[in-house]
Formats: sequence, C-alpha cells, structure tokens
Amino acid sequence: MVYPNIFHDPPRSLETGLEFMSVRAPSDFFPPLGFLSWVTGVGALILSWRVKSARYWILFSLLMIVCEGLVSMAFFWPRNEIMFIEGSAVHSAEFLRQTAQEFQALHWSRLAFNVAASVSIFVGFLKFYRHRDLSHLASHRA
Repeated sequence: MVYPNIFHDPPRSLETGLEFMSVRAPSDFFPPLGFLSWVTGVGALILSWRVKSARYWILFSLLMIVCEGLVSMAFFWPRNEIMFIEGSAVHSAEFLRQTAQEFQALHWSRLAFNVAASVSIFVGFLKFYRHRDLSHLASHRA
C-alpha cells in the first residue's frame, strides 16, 4: 500500500513520502521488530530443539529471517538514506529514480526470504505440535 505511492514518481514522490513519514518512519519500527524476530526465532529454536523433525525447519526459518535482516542492512538501509535523508539536496533526480528502482527490484528478495521463513516455521511448528500431541497420546495409553 505504501510502496506504490512512494515510488510512483521519484524524486517528487520520495519527498511526499518523507513528509508522510515525518512523525514516524519505517526506521522507527523495522530495526527493533527485526531484532525481536531474531530473538523470538532463537527462542523457538531452543524450545523445540529436542524435536528433531521440527528442529531443522525452525532453524531454516531463523536463517531466512537473519538473512533478510542482513540483506536489509546491506542494501536497503543505504538506499533509504539516499532517498529519504540525503534526497534531492545531495543527489540528482536521475540518481534518485535509479535508487528507487533498485529498492523496488531488491524488495522481491525480502518477499522471498519472508515466504521461505513463514512456510518453514509453519511446517516446523506443525511437526512440533504433532510430536507433542503423539507424545501426549502415548503417555496416556501407558
């Protein structure tokens, strides 16, 4: 919902987006949220470690979350600085358009990391639940 408006007509739309984000910006939310995702992913991995059938699915999900965060730091954060901090005061309109196109093209990698992480954690938790459920049934039968 936000991206089509921000990247519609750079650099003008970048300036409009910056005005919109003057109170709170994505940088206020996503770094802490990303770190919280890492921490809860580690917690999920620790809590499920004994269930081998779930362990590797959850580990893969955590790796995808960490990779998405590292890709964001390496590629998205510098482009955000160019577009929304330095802006047209430092860069030409053509450079800002190119940076916006790079950002949008790279965004598909974020989507891929998050889809892989979501599917993997879902499978991992299903396997964990199934293991727990079967263990619970076995203990009641004994």
